[in-house]
Amino acid sequence: MGRIFRARVVATGPAHRATTYEIFFDLVFVFALIRITEYMSASPGPLSLMQGFVVLMLLWISWVVYSWLGNQARADVGLIRAGTTVAMAAVFLVALVIPDVWGSAPGPRMILVLAYVVVRVVHLILYHRAAGDDRRLHRTIRIYTLTTGLSWIPLVLGAVLGGSVQLLLWAVALAVDFSGGLVASLLSGWPLRSAEHFTERHSLVVIIALGETLISVGAGIGTEMIRGPILLAALLTLVITTCLFRLYVVNSAAAAAALTREPRPRQGRLAANAYTLAHFPLIAGTIYLALGVHEVIDTLAHDAPRDAAGVRLVWTSAAALFGGVALYLAGRAMFLAFSVRSVTLVQLLAPAAALALLPAGRFLPGLAALGLLTAFVVVLVGYESGLGPHRGSGEVAMRTSGPS
Repeated sequence: MGRIFRARVVATGPAHRATTYEIFFDLVFVFALIRITEYMSASPGPLSLMQGFVVLMLLWISWVVYSWLGNQARADVGLIRAGTTVAMAAVFLVALVIPDVWGSAPGPRMILVLAYVVVRVVHLILYHRAAGDDRRLHRTIRIYTLTTGLSWIPLVLGAVLGGSVQLLLWAVALAVDFSGGLVASLLSGWPLRSAEHFTERHSLVVIIALGETLISVGAGIGTEMIRGPILLAALLTLVITTCLFRLYVVNSAAAAAALTREPRPRQGRLAANAYTLAHFPLIAGTIYLALGVHEVIDTLAHDAPRDAAGVRLVWTSAAALFGGVALYLAGRAMFLAFSVRSVTLVQLLAPAAALALLPAGRFLPGLAALGLLTAFVVVLVGYESGLGPHRGSGEVAMRTSGPS
């Protein structure tokens, strides 16, 4: 054991890139995302959507802290690799018990909480080692350790008590944890060693998460025979996913360049805002979109095969479908506001426009609702492609203390 903790830690440099080992970590994370979708699709309702959101936030924190760690020290070497492997195993356990953590049995809840605590403890130990002689970073870690420990109190209590109070206590735990990261950032700051690594890691996880939408197609079909409406719904899903990918990637290079140009003392703050914070609604949006797609295709595949194309979605499924895209577009607007500090009027209004389609999507047949959403994102991509990145009438500048 002592030999493991004496293993070398290799600091990263400005030219550091994402490692294949980190991408492997992402695959475990995406498996957990799939389990969240599976849980919500088993009984789609307002409560299950909120419960899925809480677990998603826990997983996002687990992913984010290791993305920062991998920016400080190589994730595929020595002690950091050993610790990241332990964290991957813990996240895998979390994923396995997700469908049962809101049930009456306390076992799955305690497994999730204990595994999550292991993920966070290992991260704090590794970050302390990776900090080396950086006294400022050590101070940041001490502040963050205190607030992280405080957040575990309501987390554990929620797991023990269960029932209706569990959701409230876990929400409190998340609020304390997120606030702790913000306080540590404001009081001491998180240094960023490689802007290129950080932007690449987040771009990759968005792409992998978008793949969850395509996976939901297969989950919705199951073993049923493929029919015309199902094939059409699958192709529409592919078009939506491609468009969302386009809407993100077309401006990601400019955002990465903006982070690179930022003076080093302010890089950490910009990275926290534009990537750690703004990328969460991007990920959450893809998960809810995947749920909505699953419900559409599940209806086509299993409910009244002869007239399934005319079956309407329930409110929660329609909200997941259109709300997921709206959440994704809102995250993209936040991302651009924080990174390139300019958002067009269309980019600001796009989330509201997606939500405005929700009533029509609810009263249209599921397949028609999916077609309506597809038409919306295709038009949005076509309009923005004609303008080019960060151009267009009604551009709104988001000024900060940094360079514009």
